[in-house]
Amino acid sequence: MIPLHYYLMLGGLVFSIGLLGIILNRRNLILMLMSIELMLLATNINFVAFSSHLKDLTGQVFTLFILTVAAAEAAIGLAILVVYYRRHHAIRVDDVSRMKG
Repeated sequence: MIPLHYYLMLGGLVFSIGLLGIILNRRNLILMLMSIELMLLATNINFVAFSSHLKDLTGQVFTLFILTVAAAEAAIGLAILVVYYRRHHAIRVDDVSRMKG
C-alpha cells in the first residue's frame, strides 16, 4: 500500500503547477481554465487519499461533486470563449475583462 504522504505530495505538486499556471499566465484564458482544473484535480487527489486512509467514503462523495461542478464549469467557460472568439477573433484577458452585459 502506498503511504498517505506520497498522495499528499502529488496533490501539492499538481496544485502548485496549477497555481503557477494562473500566476505566470495572465493573458490566455484557456490556460487559466486548465490551471483551475488542475487545482481542482489536486483537491480531488487529497480528498480520495484521506478518504482511503480514514476508511470513510465522505471524501470520495465530495470528489464526485467536485468533478461534476468542474465539468459544468469547463463546458460553460469554453462555450463562452468560443462565442467570444467568433465575435472578436481573439481571446485576450484584457479585452474580455471589459465585457459588459
